[in-house]
Amino acid sequence: MRVVVTGLVATFPLGGVAWDYLAYVDGFRRLGCDVLYLEDTGQWLYDPTRETFTGGANGNIRWLVDALRMVDMPADRFAVRVPDGTFHGADRKAVTTFCQSADLFLNVSGSCWLRDEYRGAKRMAYLDTDPGYTQAKLLAQERGQATDDESFSVALIRQHDRFFTFAENMGQPDCTVPDSGLSWIPTRQPVVLERWPFSFDADASRFTTVMSWKTDVSLPIIDGVRHGGKNVEFSRFVDLPRRTRIPMEVAISGAAPLDHLRAFGWQLVSAREKSATMHAYRAYLAQSRGEWSVSKNVYVALRSGWFSCRSAVYLALGKPVVVQDTGWSQYYPTGAGLFAFDTPDEALLALETANDDYRRQCEAARSVAESAFAADKVLQRLLADCDLT
Repeated sequence: MRVVVTGLVATFPLGGVAWDYLAYVDGFRRLGCDVLYLEDTGQWLYDPTRETFTGGANGNIRWLVDALRMVDMPADRFAVRVPDGTFHGADRKAVTTFCQSADLFLNVSGSCWLRDEYRGAKRMAYLDTDPGYTQAKLLAQERGQATDDESFSVALIRQHDRFFTFAENMGQPDCTVPDSGLSWIPTRQPVVLERWPFSFDADASRFTTVMSWKTDVSLPIIDGVRHGGKNVEFSRFVDLPRRTRIPMEVAISGAAPLDHLRAFGWQLVSAREKSATMHAYRAYLAQSRGEWSVSKNVYVALRSGWFSCRSAVYLALGKPVVVQDTGWSQYYPTGAGLFAFDTPDEALLALETANDDYRRQCEAARSVAESAFAADKVLQRLLADCDLT
């Protein structure tokens, strides 16, 4: 079976981003698929060191090649098209031939432009990784309120014939993410468990997370309500370090009020440094005692059922995870290794529970990852939902 996987690894060369998208590449290859990784976003590439987009692609391409080596991807099985039309990796002819003979074109995050030469796969699948944001664009278009960029995105979305979403609660009575007439199929992040070996350290002390404080240029509006990012939810739990002896650390980026957060006892480190490479990102998570994190306000408010790709790999490492509920607790086992919270008191209780009987909590976390996120299970189901088994 031939599969095209799209992504943002060269566009945003950060460890967590790479692990998220390349899990699809790695997972499909382990199922015996012939995989092409394709990146064509229509925009220039981001330089994390300079914190700006740049017209130079060579550094980002080298970073991508190193990332692909991490998942044992052959050097001739990737292509990046930059806005001036230049292809890096496989050339245009090779990409066209592969795409037009593919069984599945999986457009992860809707990141890839659907040029004519990319069409022809038996199944063109869109994967919504940001539920609420995607549907807000669709809703704006329906109501004649879309910007030009939103209209472009909606046109791209509707050119697919399967629609997957990380909104695992989509279609349920308590979920207010609109479907806009599309048949959304819930899915979740695949984790190649061998890349995330169980990592027990009884002396690990800090519960950590990696987060962007406020990065959304355009926040989603649904039914007249503008929903926010993580900063909105974090403010509800800002005094948590004062209520526990457990060290709380955030690898943070974005325009965060650092002094304000430190005053409440948060230990802060650079998200860019901890995500500089795939090795660095995995090592940071592995040295943690566990994860504590909020979710974006839009995921929480709409009860989408979204669950973090990052939290999934903390679990795989055997790190207990305490994360804000978005409705996901209806679909995953909680109470050992994985804990949901809605209120500050629930967050504190869950954190203290996750910290006790630590070995058992770590083993339970790994067990959740094995049962819920194993790449072979997740991707076999996705293929079945595409009628490709």
